[in-house]
Amino acid sequence: MPREVPAKASAEEALGLVRDAAFVVEGGRVAWVGGAAGAPRCERTVDLDGAVVLPGLVDCHTHLVYAGDRTRDFELRCAGASYAEIARRGGGIRLTVRETRAASVDTLVALARPRLERLLAHGCTTVEIKSGYGLSVAAELRQLEAVRQLADLGPVRVVATCLGAHVIPDEYAADRAGWIRALTQELLPAVVARGLARFADVFCDTGAYTLAEAREILEAARALGLGLRVHGEQLSHTGVAELAAELGATSVDHCEHVDAAGVAALAAAGTVAVLLPGASIFLGDAARPPTRALVDAGVPVALATDSNPGSSPTTHPWLMVTLGCAWYGLAPHEALRGVTANAARALARDDGTGALVPGGPADFAVCDVPGWRHLAYGFGDAPVRATWIGGERAYARPDPR
Repeated sequence: MPREVPAKASAEEALGLVRDAAFVVEGGRVAWVGGAAGAPRCERTVDLDGAVVLPGLVDCHTHLVYAGDRTRDFELRCAGASYAEIARRGGGIRLTVRETRAASVDTLVALARPRLERLLAHGCTTVEIKSGYGLSVAAELRQLEAVRQLADLGPVRVVATCLGAHVIPDEYAADRAGWIRALTQELLPAVVARGLARFADVFCDTGAYTLAEAREILEAARALGLGLRVHGEQLSHTGVAELAAELGATSVDHCEHVDAAGVAALAAAGTVAVLLPGASIFLGDAARPPTRALVDAGVPVALATDSNPGSSPTTHPWLMVTLGCAWYGLAPHEALRGVTANAARALARDDGTGALVPGGPADFAVCDVPGWRHLAYGFGDAPVRATWIGGERAYARPDPR
């Protein structure tokens, strides 16, 4: 799958489709790829038996590290309770904050590891994980330490993001500026000093952070050398897409309410729009991103699970591919690029991740389907037979016999 797509490329050109293909792996990286008839001789060969092989999936937006669940919230929402009412009853994001603050690093790792393993079983080889359920300096650092331990355990390649700017902590409800000072002057410098994250993120929307606050946080993070990402334009239009583009953020995630000016700004900056259909569906939100406008403007569009306990409790990237087509209007080949090459771009992975090209990592998913279109068509299917990372098999579907 090529990292860039020529203008007006066909679906198969956009995917870089090679039939009867082979590829050579050396030192954990792809050394050659092409038709099997032209493959160089190798000492060891693995026959994938006619499977559809694509680059390892990249889940570029998750919140896998947390404690507790929000099943009671879900029950209340199904009965018609509003988000505000659920919060008044002790639910919502602050419930997850309380549970996560009370958990040790070891507990957080133990809870998150099966979630990460489920993503691996679906073909994910690179996964971004955010903090954001600590909402104090100490608790955010604990969350990110858990993320680092998950990365060390492997085999999945983990990218950490500090989302200390998720919502305003209860302790700072009357002193928003005080939390932003703690975030920018204590938390983010500690994250950088300990090497705990590659990115900083901010949720700029109704009930979260204002546009001015988002600018202050993002500028502070950029000055510290962190990459920038943004939760934005989900619940209302804020203009944060233009801000993100201006500051060089790699992505704006959600984008349900991005307007024409925001689309143009993302296109001009090459900023990725990460769409999260799981959250829309699970929350019953009728708003949808202007998907075709984004694609037609040349904005790279990615898809992700947004795996989290409150609005998208899923670890099923293939379901996101199907919903990206059926609910958001992507073509199947666009959705597949959305969980591979474009998702890698949202994480600034310019090493060939998500592309399966010479020089890139030998990360790939082996899928038992008749053809590539079935990967988007199979509503809720689990097509992956095996997941390989760095040229080594990291997951194999158990034999049903």
